[in-house]
Amino acid sequence: MKRNKTIMLTLVIIILLIPLLLFSRRNYQSERATIIPIATPTLFVHGWGSSYHAEENMVSAAQKSGTSNSVIRADVSPDGKVTLIGTIKKNAKNPIIEANFQNNKSVSPYATNQALSLSKSSNYVKDIILALQKKYHFKKINLVGHSMGNLQIAYFLRNNLSNTNLPKLNKQVSIAGHYNGYIGEIGAPKHTVLNQDGSPQKMAASYRGLLTLRKNFPKTAGVLNIYGNTGKGNDGAVDVNSARSYRYLVSKQAGSYQEQEIYGKTGQHSQLHENQKVNQLLINFLWPK
Repeated sequence: MKRNKTIMLTLVIIILLIPLLLFSRRNYQSERATIIPIATPTLFVHGWGSSYHAEENMVSAAQKSGTSNSVIRADVSPDGKVTLIGTIKKNAKNPIIEANFQNNKSVSPYATNQALSLSKSSNYVKDIILALQKKYHFKKINLVGHSMGNLQIAYFLRNNLSNTNLPKLNKQVSIAGHYNGYIGEIGAPKHTVLNQDGSPQKMAASYRGLLTLRKNFPKTAGVLNIYGNTGKGNDGAVDVNSARSYRYLVSKQAGSYQEQEIYGKTGQHSQLHENQKVNQLLINFLWPK
């Protein structure tokens, strides 16, 4: 008798659970269906004290050339909340995301621990990628940075290269990256002198924090390092060798590494993201025909 009651009770529980299980499955399938598969996106990251406006000239060049037909913006609040403005369609060609950090001075020039400060600031890059993954499906990503944006990207890579839940780095473009410090940075060398192997003779704290990239940088990723030289060995804000010091960190691991110097007035720090030659270099490297 007890056995019959137990069997009956079990059957009743199963009957009651079936609708819940079916609902959960439909709900899961519905959520999966809302995630849009897209081609490899490219995220542009602006510099210190700047905004997405610094990225507009480069992005516009990609659109005018017919290379990309989809651009959205990612506004990031100081606490890391991301608001995606615009929608990437399923068949979009080389979609672009313009980063816009509300806290655009998250790394203080007076920070006593630049490496720690940069590491925390790099979470904004991760926040954008996580927000994109909730809405879109993609396996790889391109990252383009100007000035401080390059350090945020580099520290994001350092902190997350072992995270298999994040997309793999496909290509990286560095523009005016002050990897071994910028001119006037506290604790950084006034002029970066490179050893024969490409390493700085004197390393800034922010540079030492990136040394693990020498072993962990993605082996299939391509890197294009663009820097300016107005004729004085710098772009007015970044020493040429500070920018070129990125080679020592990634070139042996990366699938490819190349450098391009922009010489003269148009090689000035802020002019590099308004430069037609830079635009063409970006297009040819990121989206070759």
